[in-house]
Amino acid sequence: MTAVRRAALLLMTVLLVWGAAAGPAQAAGYRYWSFWERDGSRWTYATQGPSTAQPADGAVEGFRFAVSEDSADASRPRGAADFGTICADTAAVRGRKRVALVIDFGTPADAPSGERPPAGRTACAVVSGDATTAEALAAVAKPLRYDTNALLCAIAGYPEKGCGEQISAKSDGTSGSGPSLGLLAGAGVVVVLAAGAVWQARRRKNA
Repeated sequence: MTAVRRAALLLMTVLLVWGAAAGPAQAAGYRYWSFWERDGSRWTYATQGPSTAQPADGAVEGFRFAVSEDSADASRPRGAADFGTICADTAAVRGRKRVALVIDFGTPADAPSGERPPAGRTACAVVSGDATTAEALAAVAKPLRYDTNALLCAIAGYPEKGCGEQISAKSDGTSGSGPSLGLLAGAGVVVVLAAGAVWQARRRKNA
């Protein structure tokens, strides 16, 4: 391999590493209440909103407050999620249905600035047969807060403010998304050296 090719390869490698280092160092997420349905022994992300979902008698529904990028990244509700346990002390009522609800207020890390999440809770809502999950939730966890687009913003008053806002999570806990000054300085030195090697090789070839 000639000196020119070696120097060119070195320069290309440095630029590739530099480009990778200069890429985004933060991931965008959203702080919001996610809605889940219990399918046997596991939680599944609901395919419709709580204002349109109509759970059957004996259903288990869950809500989790957290920061996540999308539905695939969303955190599931924690804690007991068994209908027999949650609604054990709630007798069946003719013409009405019982819906077990698991409400997980999340962790302190997911909480808005200045707020602390309440302890998680479960509740057994007794509602009309055609009630939606939102109506069942309103029966046991007021006050609820919605935005103008009908997005559920708060359950039992938590959080006090905000609604589905975008959050930037720094991968290294520092501000800024580019490479460090030290890395750039080091890469700059290597780039200069590589360019010098190309120039020297061409000079010798043309001499």
